[in-house]
Parts: sequence; structure tokens; C-alpha cells
Amino acid sequence: MMNGAVNGATMKNSLEKPFKIFIGYDPREDLAYEVCRYSILKRSSIPVDIIPIKQSELRKNGLYWRERGKLESTEFSFSRFLTPHLANYDGWAMFVDCDFLYLGDIKELRGLADDKYAVMCVQHDYTPKETTKMDGAVQTVYPRKNWSSMVLYNCGHPKNKVLTPEVVNAQTGAYLHRFQWLDDSEIGSIPFVWNFLVGHNKVVENDPSTFPKAIHYTLGGPWFEAWKNCEFGDLWTKESEEYQKQDKSKVE
Repeated sequence: MMNGAVNGATMKNSLEKPFKIFIGYDPREDLAYEVCRYSILKRSSIPVDIIPIKQSELRKNGLYWRERGKLESTEFSFSRFLTPHLANYDGWAMFVDCDFLYLGDIKELRGLADDKYAVMCVQHDYTPKETTKMDGAVQTVYPRKNWSSMVLYNCGHPKNKVLTPEVVNAQTGAYLHRFQWLDDSEIGSIPFVWNFLVGHNKVVENDPSTFPKAIHYTLGGPWFEAWKNCEFGDLWTKESEEYQKQDKSKVE
């Protein structure tokens, strides 16, 4: 199993089971992963266990073997759907892309989990105008785009037991990213502020319900030179500097 990190809240309540959070990992975006992880740990008031989904480790452990397709912009395009399996089909767990910055307490997001659903996510109606993203990766357009970028999985739900390594390695992108193993009624909705798409979602002045709790730099973030000045980029840069300063002090 991949190494996780449990935050200090575990000390407060050792009886509370940590909430498992799987973050997609790509070697090209190592800093993005670290900052995403740091932003969650920093603000979480509940115990969390953060685990990177690393394709190299999954391959080594015999859980992932599919060849990378031309349209896969990250190493976790498909491996993300192993989340219920990696959580032993037990309890609630979350998957999130690494290009997120959390501004809210994960306790609030975990509190939205409703056992009547198999998965819960922000149900974006999103069609990107750009043809490329990140470091030149092709921008694909498909129904339910970005739904799978941040998902609460009810891992013990009978329908999610379909997501075996065999199915995740063999099924199409459409089947997986559109949640086609589920009925529509089994997909719960989360407020958009928990997957706030930079360049798509908007903050409405004096309306706190529109203020982002998790910023998603879906087209590219400040860790890429071309996106250094993107909207909300200053927040990510500040968090990154704080993380690196804290990380450096640990080493010293």
C-alpha cells in the first residue's frame, strides 16, 4: 500500500477513523501534489489519511497495467477509479486531482456524504473553449467533464464493487468518467465551491455561497510557467511558498 500521511488531529481523537483522501500524482506536477496535500492538512479539523495515487507503484503492485492513451493528460486519468478498491471497499473516501488548492475545512466536505448515493461530486456543466491545457496536453470535451476530478466515493456501496482493477484497466474513458456503472439517481451533488473551476466558475460579490472552498486549476496552474499569472494564482503561490518554507525547516 502507498505511504499515507495522517494529520495532527489524529492525536485528539484516536477512536475516529481517518478520512481517506487519494490525490492523483503525476511526476511532472510533484509540487502541485505537495501543495494540494499541504492545503488539506493545514485546514482539516478531522483526522485524514492522504495517499498519492502513483501509477508506478500501482503497476509494481499489479493493480494497473493499461497502456497510456494519447488523450490522457495525466498519469492518473484512469487510475483514479481504483479509489474504492484502494480503500478496501469500505466507508467513504475521496479522490481529487492534484491541481487543487483547498481553502475550506475537509470536515465540511466530509459532512456532505450521504449514504443513499454511490458517489457525490460537483456536477459541472462545463465545455472548455481552449484546445490545450497544462503543458500543451490536448483538451478533450465530453459529457460530465470534470465530474471525476473530485469525487466522494461511498466505497462500501454495492455498485462500486464493480470498480475492480480488471474493470478499471479494461473499460473505456466514457464508461469511467461519466460514471456509467451507476444510475443517475445514485450520483449525489456537491456545491460547486468545492470544485471551483478557474476560468469557468465566478465569485458573486457579497454572496458567500459562491466563494471557493477548493480551487481547481483545471487548465493549468502557477507551477507551469505559462500559467503563473492565472486567476487565483497568487493564492496558490503563497501556499506553495509557505509549504516549501515549512518543508525546509523540517530538513534543517
